[in-house]
Amino acid sequence: MTQPLRLGIAGLGTVGAGVVKIIRQKAALLETRCGRPVVISAVSARNKGKDRGVNLTSYAWEDNPVALAQRDDVDVFVELMGGSDGPAKAATEAAIAAGKDVVTANKALLAHHGQTLAETAEAAGRVIRFEAAVAGGIPVIKTLIEGLAGNEITRVMGVMNGSCNYILTRMEDAGLTYQEVFDEANALGYLEADPNLDVGGVDAGHKLALLATIAFGTKVDFNAVELEGIGCITIEDIRQAADMGYKIKLLGVSQMTGRGLEQRMSPCLVPATSPLGQLDGGTNMVVLEGDEVGQIVLRGAGAGMGPTASAVLGDICDIARGLRIPTFGQPAANLAVAPAAVAATPAPYYLRMTLQDRPGALAKVTKALGEAGISIHRMRQYDHDAENAPVLIVTHKTSRRDLDAALAAMTNLDDIQGTPVALRIESV
Repeated sequence: MTQPLRLGIAGLGTVGAGVVKIIRQKAALLETRCGRPVVISAVSARNKGKDRGVNLTSYAWEDNPVALAQRDDVDVFVELMGGSDGPAKAATEAAIAAGKDVVTANKALLAHHGQTLAETAEAAGRVIRFEAAVAGGIPVIKTLIEGLAGNEITRVMGVMNGSCNYILTRMEDAGLTYQEVFDEANALGYLEADPNLDVGGVDAGHKLALLATIAFGTKVDFNAVELEGIGCITIEDIRQAADMGYKIKLLGVSQMTGRGLEQRMSPCLVPATSPLGQLDGGTNMVVLEGDEVGQIVLRGAGAGMGPTASAVLGDICDIARGLRIPTFGQPAANLAVAPAAVAATPAPYYLRMTLQDRPGALAKVTKALGEAGISIHRMRQYDHDAENAPVLIVTHKTSRRDLDAALAAMTNLDDIQGTPVALRIESV
């Protein structure tokens, strides 16, 4: 009989419990597809007595995930605890040192320590798989590494945080303010314990950094990802974008430019008729562009027990079948260090500002734009009252550097109330 693949699962939250359920309920199917049984030897979590809706009595229990990672009856350490440091990092390092392969759903761990972990694992002849760390149930890692291996990737972009997409969609559908929908989403449990990980773009930025590494053969550099959250978006922005034929999305974009690797996670306007523009609710979408394949679109559930556990099982089955691929698709030691290019690709921008209603105020704004070399494509003034004049401007293509210069000049104008909002209009 073929030897079973023995798992040690650390972390029994939503995803961990989902993995256990799939293995228990579909043991025969997994054995048929993998060519060998897939079994659980031991598990670990913070609270042994918690009811997780799945029977754990047949598995050994370890209070310490490091001890679990070092067990002789574990071939693959499945890390589902989360966190960029602490127990997750210590247990993953221990597993590699003990000669185990690793499957993880931990985007933060890999975004901050992926390069070192990958080099260590590959030097030891071990593999790290992490399909579940990016876009939940969407097989984007496998698509990039395997399906598109014959392509030079030209651009990666997508909506990679379902909570933010839910908030923006809900604002539009219900006509609610950002704060109203934020409070609603928080009450429903849609946001992380630290909501800034979601609405600040950090969670999605981790995912983008990992995709960029695979797509462009560069070392993981999360610190180079430009992050801007959705807290500045108002219902007025959403309505004005709709009037112009756009939707606002928290969009991740990475592409290699002549100046270096561009990685940004920020709210952008996208055409309402595009696949990204039509994406509603908590669904994720990743768009991959290659020189041979053109553009392909991957859409699906970006979180949840079933979708994320499905991605974990996909990695486990690949290991069971004997598929051994470097962590990021090519040897980690060969990955290049890419200079960071800050929004180098020119694009049109949407600008919203409130001017004091007095002669010459708008002329000063247009002068600041003109001196920075930025031309105006269209302009609108709306909801005007006796004192305030909200103004909407859409520019022709410009660089972010030139736009920042214009915005800096505007900060010296006493005619502008508050800080102007600037959103990139992304071609899709």
